[in-house]
Amino acid sequence: MVPMTRPPRRPIPSTDRAGARPPDPRRLPRRLVQLYAGLVLYGITMGMLVRSELGVVPWDVLHQGLSRQFGVSMGTVVIVVSVLLLLLWIPLRERPGIGTLSNAVVVGLVLDATLLVLPPVEAMWLRVLLVLAGVVLNAVATAAYIGVHLGPGPRDGLMTGLVRRTGGSVRVVRTSIEAVVVLIGWLLGGTVGLGTVLYALAIGPLVQVLLPRLSVRLPR
Repeated sequence: MVPMTRPPRRPIPSTDRAGARPPDPRRLPRRLVQLYAGLVLYGITMGMLVRSELGVVPWDVLHQGLSRQFGVSMGTVVIVVSVLLLLLWIPLRERPGIGTLSNAVVVGLVLDATLLVLPPVEAMWLRVLLVLAGVVLNAVATAAYIGVHLGPGPRDGLMTGLVRRTGGSVRVVRTSIEAVVVLIGWLLGGTVGLGTVLYALAIGPLVQVLLPRLSVRLPR
């Protein structure tokens, strides 16, 4: 679920892999606050895009489609899919961190809570505003929880694991995964639209700008 910045030419640095470095006790409180603030904001922005009805983020097309097919909340689907993806980490030898496990649960719970309190919007200008604000705030949320270096989200861990295993580029592997989930989600009834396209085009550049400002420096 977490957008990556522009594909690096060098291998993904170890500090971005869960478990690669033990938490620094001197900075752990700040990192935990930023982690959970980022995850909560991420779930809220997902709900904003859903309520816009103008398209959701690529993975949420699948989540929304499964939610409609099985008659369960979208947040529940997010959590279940996250757990299933973590099982795929085992053969890929990816290591989860506290950020990974928190991501798998917190985002889905916050998404359901947001959809519960945020009513449907009819005015087109408000729907467009929800999309624009949702994309920008989602980038802030992404940079916030990536920047604490406490483990990637389940979806990004799948991507980085496949990159290491296949030797493919981040761009190709990520695009391939998201194309598949969008197609399956759309066939299941998920919403693809302006929000989906805008998110795909804007999230990388936005996170790239924000990440240095929200990244916590760790001791070498």
